[in-house]
Amino acid sequence: MLQPAQIILRPMITEKSTWEAQSRNRYAFEVHQDASKPMIRDAIAKLYNVRVVSVATQNRHGKYRRTKWGTFNSSRPRKAVVELHPDDKLELF
Repeated sequence: MLQPAQIILRPMITEKSTWEAQSRNRYAFEVHQDASKPMIRDAIAKLYNVRVVSVATQNRHGKYRRTKWGTFNSSRPRKAVVELHPDDKLELF
């Protein structure tokens, strides 16, 4: 069983995620590949003491990289977008 700190790897701070956080109260995180939506919901609730309304997940594609030794495929991160209750906010910065 994964612990909450093992499920949530890091917040994804991008221009789009910053806009979503301000306007729609939705936050993006990179999560463990084996984490399910209920596991992500519980981990966010325990780590940040907030109420989670919904969770949307994406399995992203890894990028092909070229080096002088050949090509390889980089890791395939899993992204979770979490919508919080209107009364709750996260301060990630």
